[in-house]
Amino acid sequence: MPIYIPLRKHFEKIIPLTDEEFEYVSSFFKPKKLRKHQFLVQEGEHVQHEYYVLKGCLKAYKLDINDREHVIQFAMEDWWISDFHAYFNRAPATLYVDCIEDCLLLSLSLSNREKLCREMHKMEHFFRMKLTASFVALQQRILNSLISSTQQRYDQLIRTYPVLFQRVPKQDIASYLGVTRETLSRITPSGR
Repeated sequence: MPIYIPLRKHFEKIIPLTDEEFEYVSSFFKPKKLRKHQFLVQEGEHVQHEYYVLKGCLKAYKLDINDREHVIQFAMEDWWISDFHAYFNRAPATLYVDCIEDCLLLSLSLSNREKLCREMHKMEHFFRMKLTASFVALQQRILNSLISSTQQRYDQLIRTYPVLFQRVPKQDIASYLGVTRETLSRITPSGR
């Protein structure tokens, strides 16, 4: 099925899969379409799935007591998103995840993920490698937020994900960097 081709390419960056293996694995993923500004996850909900992004852009964020958004993650094509604390712990969501653009996703339930990992060492290896990479990236982001200036964090983000700046509103970039929209405007070159 053509919708699953990007998922296969994603897996095969880490593990090889035969056609039969991929047909089995892909049977655990279900397509989900959402419109721009539609919620994928809302605080308080039970989170049953993680999502692989086929098309579109999303953000995960927390609202503070003043209803200000604190963006912790963006996800575009070939990325994964969910409220992972809620997903892995079977707890109510503490985050919101909503669509910055119209989105096409593939959802995977935790029980199906665990089944795949039990049955196929390749899939267990894939998910372990993805989690390791995510942990390393999160650790680096925390360190950067502690020791880097706003300008340095901005420069690093634009070097790492230049396309993000074409797809994500500036207020969301500012929130991700932990600054106000005005501060972001002062440090960005005109036209960005």
